[in-house]
Amino acid sequence: MTTQITAEDHALVRTYLLLPMVLTAFERDKRILSESAGLRTPGPYVEVVDQAMNAVSSELKDIRAAMRKRGVKVYEETRDSVQVAALYQCRGYHGRFMMLNSYVAAEAGLLMRKYLGLDTRREEAARSTLRP
Repeated sequence: MTTQITAEDHALVRTYLLLPMVLTAFERDKRILSESAGLRTPGPYVEVVDQAMNAVSSELKDIRAAMRKRGVKVYEETRDSVQVAALYQCRGYHGRFMMLNSYVAAEAGLLMRKYLGLDTRREEAARSTLRP
C-alpha cells in the first residue's frame, strides 16, 4: 500500500463529511413530515425517509471501517458560512480537506436523491459537464 494520500483517501474523507449532514437533513425532514398537519397519511413518507436513513447509516459505518483499514483519521472538522473543512491524518501524512457550502448543498442533495431511490442520472450528467 502506498504511503502518500491518494484520491481514494480524499473520497473517503469527502464522504465521511457529507453523510452525517445528509443524515441530519433526513432527520429534520422526517420530523417535519411526522408533525405536518397537512398530510393525512404521513406514515408512508416517514417510512421512505427511515429506509434512506438506514442506508446512509450503513454506508457511513462502511466508510468508517474503510478509513480505519486505510489508516485515515479525521481529527478536526469546522463549518462556517463559506465552507466545511477537515484536518485529517493518513498513514502519517497530515492533510486539509475543504468543500464550499454550495458544493456541499449540491452533493448532499444528490446523495439524498440516491438514498431515496430517485433517478440521479440527470444531476450527475449536469455535474460532469461542469467539470474540466
